[in-house]
Formats: sequence, structure tokens, C-alpha cells
Amino acid sequence: MKKFLKNILVFFLLALIVGEFVVRVTHTMSDIPQRTIDANGIQNYYPNQEGYWKGGGHKWNINKLGWPGILPKSNDNLILVIGDSFIENFMNPNECHQSAYLKQNMSNYNFMEAGRSGVSLIEAMEISKNLDSLKPLKSLVYVNDNDFYESIAEVKPMRDITQLKLKDGSIVFGEMKAPVFKKILYNWKLLYYFYTRFPLSSNSKTNEEPIITTNQNNPAFKSKTKVVQLINYIVNNYNIENKVLVFHPNSNAKIIEECKNVGFRTIVLDDSKDDISWTFDYDSHWTCYGHEQVAKQISSALSKNK
Repeated sequence: MKKFLKNILVFFLLALIVGEFVVRVTHTMSDIPQRTIDANGIQNYYPNQEGYWKGGGHKWNINKLGWPGILPKSNDNLILVIGDSFIENFMNPNECHQSAYLKQNMSNYNFMEAGRSGVSLIEAMEISKNLDSLKPLKSLVYVNDNDFYESIAEVKPMRDITQLKLKDGSIVFGEMKAPVFKKILYNWKLLYYFYTRFPLSSNSKTNEEPIITTNQNNPAFKSKTKVVQLINYIVNNYNIENKVLVFHPNSNAKIIEECKNVGFRTIVLDDSKDDISWTFDYDSHWTCYGHEQVAKQISSALSKNK
């Protein structure tokens, strides 16, 4: 009996080793960079990391400032590109990032990205404020409807996302969820594989995906006053003179109008005239083609309004 149990244990350990090897070699699971929280409460990444996206077709990298992508060679004529997982853009190679396409279209400018999955509008403004020391000419802040809703603690409370408490005007910085567990999970690839295939609950997510809400009957927008209060708070507490809000296609027209009314410069993306989808078949993020089309519209808009 002891010999039988010993053989079972040996077989199990060998299966774990072989399974881990196969998952790593084939890049069945994406490498996930390790996050940190800086002295200003902003979540970004430990500098100088790199890893493979699922399938191993390309690598992502984290630069020395703790943001995904490649830093510009110079900060002269700098334009910042700030946003959530669309700007983080791990699912595409570096040459398909907004900064790369914008540089192709506007060669006299340099572009730096600061993107991370889960960034709300209020956190984007905090990131922009912290990067103002680089003296950017403009900061492009990419947003969709949920970035407004998720910025308001009274509308959509979320502990892992930076939010504004309207009742006292305080910023509550996001916390990292189960950092020790996630570190183990992301480094033990076979466990990560089984975790994604058989999650502990139907709501478990290890990789945040954007939820685009275009319905103006959304309960969050029924609290129109709260959305307006958020926008007014931003205007009163941040420098918006060089900030440009880049709205995803089909964003809520009322929110766009409110932002324009308080003095925000806006660019509203339009994919309605394009026969080719901007997004992956299996994912709502932009493909390389989508990023290229987005950058073309932004470059055109910026050139018209220098």
C-alpha cells in the first residue's frame, strides 16, 4: 500500500513538472507583470519587466518609469497618452501601440504612454497630474462611459479602483486585490491555467476586461447630478487646460456635452464608417488595425486644432 501511494505521489509530481514545462514553453498563459503602488497612491508596475503574451507571438515590456511600452528618446514636444487596458495594450506588440502610430503621423512630437487595466477617469487625472513634471504639451486621456461611473464611489463602489467620494470630496486610491495570491498564481503557470479554466466562482477574473456601456438608461447615468459633480470636481482640482478627452466610439452624448461645457477639449472617435472591425473577435480591445485607425483620427483632430 505504501509503495502504491509512493508511486501515485511520484506520478503526480512528475505530471506537475511536465505540465508546468509544457504550459511555459507553449506560452499557454500570458505572463502578467507585477504591480506596485507608488508614493502618490498610483498603481503601476515594477520597472524593467518583460514577458510573453498568450501564445508567445510577441513580448510586452515595462519601462523604467513603470508603464507598459517604450519610452520616447526625448521629452521635447511631449504628448502623454493616458488610459486603461486599451492603452496598456499587452495584447498587441509595441509597434501597434498608440504612441507608435501617433509618432508615425506626427513625427515632430514625442509620445509617452501611461496605461493600466482598471484606470478610472479620476485616476487618469491623478496620473496626469503626477506626470506634469515632464512638462507635456498635451495629455490625451482615453475614456469611455464606465470611466466616469467607476470614478464615483457613490455610484459604483470598487475597492481596487481609484474613486472620488463626492460627499466629502476625497480621493480613495485603489487597493491591490490579494497581491500574494496573485503573485503565486501568475508565477505558477499550470495553476493559473487551471484557475482560468475552472474559476473558484462565476465572477472570478484574473484579467480585467473593459465593460463599455452606451445605454443612456444605465442606472449610473440616472444620477446625472453625480456625473456632473465629478466633472466639476475635476475642473476645480486639476489643470485641464492641456487635457484632451478622447472618447471611445458610441460614448454617451450627454457626458461628452457636459465635458465640453466646462472647457474640456474632446475628440470623439467614430468607427461607423469603417467596414473592418477595430476589435478582436474574442475581445473588445482594439487590434493593431483598430489602434492605427484611432491614431489617425486623433492625429487629424490635433492637427486641425493646434
